[in-house]
Amino acid sequence: MESASSHEINTDMLSAMIKEKRGERSLRQIATEIGDVSIATLSRVEQGKIPDLDTFVKLCRWLEVSGDVFINNSKNSKQENEEQSVAEKVAIQLRADRTLSKKTVDALIQMINLAYAANQNNELIHE
Repeated sequence: MESASSHEINTDMLSAMIKEKRGERSLRQIATEIGDVSIATLSRVEQGKIPDLDTFVKLCRWLEVSGDVFINNSKNSKQENEEQSVAEKVAIQLRADRTLSKKTVDALIQMINLAYAANQNNELIHE
């Protein structure tokens, strides 16, 4: 999935999100839930290996996230990458929380992303 256009998949985040959503369930259960993905493939992805395109799309659907979430652009500034990583970590934790509805999780993630965007554009009021 890597290309010469300075984009690559953030396999650490993909692996973390899969592990978070999987929780205590077995790879076999998750493979069945996703459908048409082998246990061995899931294991490799959890270990940080890059999946093929078809598997990547299936994993994104199962995780209920856009594939763009996992694309790193090396042209981003270090600060943007740090902010994305904090926001992404929070999103991972929210999605893993089974006590929150999908609607609530989506709303919280949107609020966090808006706050980071406002901060980046110096639109937040600092007291």
